[in-house]
Amino acid sequence: MPFRSLKVCAALALAPLLALPRPAAAQDYPSKPITFVVAFAAGGVADGIGRLVGQKLSEKLGQSVVVENRGGAGGNIAAKQVVSASPDGYTLLVTTTALAINETLHRNKGFAASDLAAVAIAASSPEAFAVHPSNAATTLKDFLATAKGKTISFGSAGVGSGSHIAAEYFFKEIAKVPATHVPFQGGAPAINAAVGNHIDLLSITLGGGLVAQVKSGALKALAVANDKRVGAMADVPTLAEAGFPNFQATSWVGFFVPATTPAAVTAKLNAAIDEIVRQPEIQQRLSALGFDPVTGHQGEADKRFRAEIAQWGKMVTALGLKVE
Repeated sequence: MPFRSLKVCAALALAPLLALPRPAAAQDYPSKPITFVVAFAAGGVADGIGRLVGQKLSEKLGQSVVVENRGGAGGNIAAKQVVSASPDGYTLLVTTTALAINETLHRNKGFAASDLAAVAIAASSPEAFAVHPSNAATTLKDFLATAKGKTISFGSAGVGSGSHIAAEYFFKEIAKVPATHVPFQGGAPAINAAVGNHIDLLSITLGGGLVAQVKSGALKALAVANDKRVGAMADVPTLAEAGFPNFQATSWVGFFVPATTPAAVTAKLNAAIDEIVRQPEIQQRLSALGFDPVTGHQGEADKRFRAEIAQWGKMVTALGLKVE
């Protein structure tokens, strides 16, 4: 058979194969339910925002979104589960800043941040400092001045939390005043200790339940570690306004997939979540909780995630923190 005829036959034989739909193609996705693996217990910030986005995502993509809570090890258990999942866009990790912190804080996680790709960072909330209303200080500068000569006790949601690291770094490296960390098993116990006036200062994510306590008068917010004031508490100054510029620390909620997930699938997920976060109803709900909605394409989300790893890593290293 002439060579030309052989090429024609080969092309005809391959044509049906090339015409077959590719299983990972974005146009076929999703064809079955999607699972959100939330890295923390039900009722927390990640869980609440994950369920909010999941409900809207289900409506938008026409497939159910199943939420599975896998708390433990500061979010590492859930992250490891997603890293090990099939990279097809049907298993997403819903987590917080803890994922960026743990890259430096934990020695043996069983995975690396590079094993995951950020689909979207949906919401962000600054760390905040608050005190009991009986405290005479009305600003952070007042608080530090009145505390001069003694060691400040500050509470947080636990060792290695963003609130712990941000506050300890602030006191040690920026304000340069002695402070003792009092860890609690979560944000709620830390808030209760502050409301009961058992600690000098509370360090907590603004969206972690502080807004309601401040609005009720149970606590008094002194500053937020953000580059701008937050709509939910617009009268609370930033650290820069309090005289401490160039220091920001925020907690966010993000969505991640295994790093080898097809780019077209990741982009489709990003576009859907981005549209959801841009909805006025969702923005209002996030703002009321003390969160700023975050939008942008997938590349922006991944770039922010890598920058967060570097920023929190710098603080963890400066403080000499490690979890084996």
